[in-house]
Amino acid sequence: MKKVLIIAYYWPPAGGPGVQRWLKFVKYLPEMGIQPHVYVPENPTYPIMDKELVAEIQPEAIIIKKRIFEPYGLASVFSKKHTQKISSGIIPNSRKQSLLQKMLLWVRGNAFIPDARVFWVKPSIKFLEKYIQEHQIDTVITSGPPHSLHLIGLGLKEKLKINWITDFRDPWTTIGYHNELKLSRKSAAKHKFLESQVLNSCDTVIVTSQTTKKEFQALTNKPIEVITNGYDVEKVEKVIVDQKFTLAHIGSFLSQRNPRILWKCLKEIIKENPSFKNDFELKLIGAISPEVLQTIAEFRLDTYVNNLGYVSHKEAIYHQRASQVLLLIEIDSEETKSIIPGKLFEYMVSERPILAMGPENSDFELIIKSTNTGVFHQYDEYDKLKETILDLYTKYQSNNLKVHAVGLQQYSRKNLTKQLADLITSLK
Repeated sequence: MKKVLIIAYYWPPAGGPGVQRWLKFVKYLPEMGIQPHVYVPENPTYPIMDKELVAEIQPEAIIIKKRIFEPYGLASVFSKKHTQKISSGIIPNSRKQSLLQKMLLWVRGNAFIPDARVFWVKPSIKFLEKYIQEHQIDTVITSGPPHSLHLIGLGLKEKLKINWITDFRDPWTTIGYHNELKLSRKSAAKHKFLESQVLNSCDTVIVTSQTTKKEFQALTNKPIEVITNGYDVEKVEKVIVDQKFTLAHIGSFLSQRNPRILWKCLKEIIKENPSFKNDFELKLIGAISPEVLQTIAEFRLDTYVNNLGYVSHKEAIYHQRASQVLLLIEIDSEETKSIIPGKLFEYMVSERPILAMGPENSDFELIIKSTNTGVFHQYDEYDKLKETILDLYTKYQSNNLKVHAVGLQQYSRKNLTKQLADLITSLK
């Protein structure tokens, strides 16, 4: 059986979307003749925990752990709450940042490059160099963010004769929050240098969207493969669909994703339509930015909110299938066109309609339209958005709110793992 070393940061009991991709790849790789050795930190600082995911780790997988030093532990002395939020990607609007928040963002962006896991790089290279030789492993995969893990792969590539695959779950210097890190000119240049070094030293690059592939093709001549995130077959207890007309957002709701156009639209419909007012519920599940909650209150929608907070992945799957309509909101910017939220694929197999918002020509817009799983709107389409919500509500009233999806099988975790396995075995 061929062996592969996977270097990842997010791993059970971590929760959130970052852990799902490689947990599922590792689940199916043994079926395809590949034994995964997974290297993860022993004492990580995870902003979200989901201990139920531990049960999904396959017995065929060999898990290796080594201690990590993370400065988030020191930063939490000043403010544990702010540190956890920054770690999970919830960054306040620059106009509303406190002096402490500005300081933490500056430190995060300039003192730890590419990120706060950089102190794990050198000890990991030293440890894994010996491990790879002892276990005769010829292929290494690094998954980021955090992009420090790609520097581990870079160090191993320089020392050993290995195949090195880089997996970019998100872009590096073009990701939405990168510009929020208050980078100095020198720090920004160092990020660019490291990104280029990684992209041009590895053997193959994996990305999750066509837009990121195009971006990286301008930076490297190395082969680039698109392997999206996907959905898995989930065993869920019998689902009872919500009686209320629930619009549910499941996952992190960041400050930059705050869709004022949606809140304004809902406020107007409530004012004009008494039955909608009685039936409507806004269901929020996951880490919600305080700014989003404040804006919802500003539009007097707070009385319609059912804020469930963070729930386990299993519970999230249940709510995806029980809600009437699923909200998928992405930041309205050029940089986010490449972002395909991991929850999209679970949304698509929930058999509930998706109401999505984002920038024009987004990668996930094409997926939603090609699979017939929902409706996509840009942020300037107020009248069309209102029309869509009313149409969904009319179908809800007539008990005819259904989805007739097509072409979903290509996004199954098993099929995607087959694509990965073919890539691994093709490397000489």
